[in-house]
This record gives sequence, structure tokens and C-alpha cells, in this order.
Amino acid sequence: MSNAHPSLESEASLPRPVAEKPTSEEFSRVRLRRFRRLVIVVQSILLLAHWFLYETWIAFHPSLDPTTHVTLRIVFPVAAVGFVAASLLAWWYFNWLVRGFYVISAVWVGLMCFCLFAAASCWIILGLVRLMGLHIAPNQIANRLFGAALLVGFYGVVNAARVRVTRITIRLQNLPDRWRGRVAALVSDMHLGHVRNVGFMQRVIARLNQLGPDVVFIAGDMYDGTRANVGALAEPWSALSAPLGAFFVTGNHEEFADRAKYLEAVSRAGVRVLNNERIELEGLQIIGVHYREFIDPAHFRAILQNASITRERPSVLLAHAPHRLTIAEEAGISLQLCGHTHGGQFPPASWITSRIYGPYVHGLHRFGRLLVFTNWGAGTWGPPLRVGTSPEIVLLAFASL
Repeated sequence: MSNAHPSLESEASLPRPVAEKPTSEEFSRVRLRRFRRLVIVVQSILLLAHWFLYETWIAFHPSLDPTTHVTLRIVFPVAAVGFVAASLLAWWYFNWLVRGFYVISAVWVGLMCFCLFAAASCWIILGLVRLMGLHIAPNQIANRLFGAALLVGFYGVVNAARVRVTRITIRLQNLPDRWRGRVAALVSDMHLGHVRNVGFMQRVIARLNQLGPDVVFIAGDMYDGTRANVGALAEPWSALSAPLGAFFVTGNHEEFADRAKYLEAVSRAGVRVLNNERIELEGLQIIGVHYREFIDPAHFRAILQNASITRERPSVLLAHAPHRLTIAEEAGISLQLCGHTHGGQFPPASWITSRIYGPYVHGLHRFGRLLVFTNWGAGTWGPPLRVGTSPEIVLLAFASL
């Protein structure tokens, strides 16, 4: 796909917001402080979780031989620190050894979550069994519940590798005639890096070409933010055949460090980067805001105010997360396209994200006069598992209201 966009009628470069914009260095320092706190919290939770799993397994298998006992005392602490260690290594190294360590550790963390449900259920069922005076060996309870947990987890691994296609109709007021019946593809959250690589991106592009959308919107987190060959990971986009091209804004993972390398790689592959600007795409207003500016209410509001959005005409905002809906609605945006949530990927994270984002965690919903669509994303972050959610490419068919 070439860098040229012949269907691009005009372009409005936005002036710098009145408020002073945080520099990349300042933003990175803030992110680093938050990252350190996150590492401490996550590692503490993982240690506690593995301790609970170990104590439960030992309690429900009292006749374990000494060798197995010693082995478990070594395996559980190693497993507890594995994911954090692999994640830190992934920031500095990109090779088959680190990748293998990261994938194994990430899969185990996902399986561990289901094993925690099994462990808690073991104690509940054991209490009920004793209360009812039944005679069931504790090891039988544990073996069956942990076995079921592992089966669900492995299903999640398989499910996360299969990208489905979701189709939905978007009805907008005053839609230009040339956009009626046109189809846009929305993709986000590929998280290219140690788990999803060039082969995965090639399969997504091949599927997009097979589906044949008129335009592709990429709502951030194409990259995982870890050490990677960013140019090679973006190169498959050069094979995209969408007539109106592809458009990209950053997600939070592209903002972990200097985003310039990601923007350069994406642009070099023929994708149009929307740098906090509004463009006209054959009569439809397209606004793209990068995550760093989008997440700051003052800067986001200033960008939209300076965009000269015509309220009487339909507009599409490409932004990574279903945040700042009030600001977007007040600016007269017709449709906000998002990703970010992943739907939580699997319980209990899916329950937590539902509480945080409410109905906007996934699907098409209305916020006043604003339509909001959030997709589940095409990839995964952390554990490459999905249970109760599926990776997706979304086809948006435009129609007049």
C-alpha cells in the first residue's frame, strides 16, 4: 500500500494547544514511576496467589512423598517470580530465549488465575462435604477441580489465537452519499512483540484483504511496548489493499517510551498517522488523537476545539480508549472508535473491566448524542488467553440515519 491517499480531500493541521504540552521525557518519567509501583503490586499479588495454591495442593494431598514436596517448594516460588522477570527481560532483549520464557510465563499466569478459582472451590466443597457427612477423598476434589481449571485455561489459549469478524451497522446523520454502504474495518490491540509477531500481523492483513473494507482504522496498541524490531512488525501493512488507506493513532503501549519510532515504522509501511488532527476523507470528518494527549482532559479538549469540527456534518474520532466521552460529545463528535479494554480477556479481569467501563467495555452504545464503539482487540496483553471474549476484527457498515 502506498503512502499516497488520493481520496484525501483536505487536511487541517491543528495549532498547538494553549496549555503547555508535557514533553516526551516528562511523560516517560511519570510512566516509569507508575511502572515501578505496578511491578511491586503485581509481584506481591503473584507471590500471595502462589502461596495459596501451594498450601491448598499440599493440604488436599497429605500423602505426598518427600521428593514431590521439595520439588513443589522450588517450583512454586520460581513460577511466582517468572512472569515479572520475563516481562522485565522483554523490555531489554528480543530473542528466541526471552520470547520463549515470556510466553511460557504469561501462559502460566493465565492458567494460574483459573487454578485460583479451583483452589478456592476446593475449600468450599470440602466444607460442604463435611457438613453433609459425605465421604469424598480431598485429593479427588482437588484433582478434578484443578484438572477442569487447566482445561478451561488451555481452551483460552486456543480461543485467543482465532480472530473472529464482527459486523455492525453504523447510522450517522447527514452521512454523505458516497459513504452510504461503505465499510470500515476497526482493529486495535494487536500487541505485537514477544507473543504476537510478524506472522500474526501477516495473517491479520491477509484477513483484511479478504474482507475488502474501504478503509481501515487502527485504534492503538499495535505494539506491546517491549523490545522489538518495530519496522519488521509494521511491514505487513504495506500489503494492505484498502482503497481509502489505513489510519493510526497510538495507544498506551506506544507511549511507554518515545513513540516516534513506532510512528515512523507505521508511516513507512504506508499507514497514515493522525497526529492530533482532523482530516477530510471524501466528505467524512476523521479526527485522530494520540493516547498521551487524549488521556489529558485539558489537552484533549484543546485539540478538539482547534480542530474546527463542523457539527452539522458527521465526524469519526479515533481514540484508543472509551474515556473522555463527555469532552467528545461536547465537541460534536458523531462516533468514537476505541479499543484498549480487551473485555478483560478472561475472568476475573473481565468482571473488573466491566465495572470500570460499564456498558462501554465492548460494543456499540450511545453517550448522549455521541455513538461509542469499543472492540475487544485482535491480540492479547500478558497471558495469551481469552475466555468469555474473543479477538476480533470489526467491520463497520455506514448507513444514513
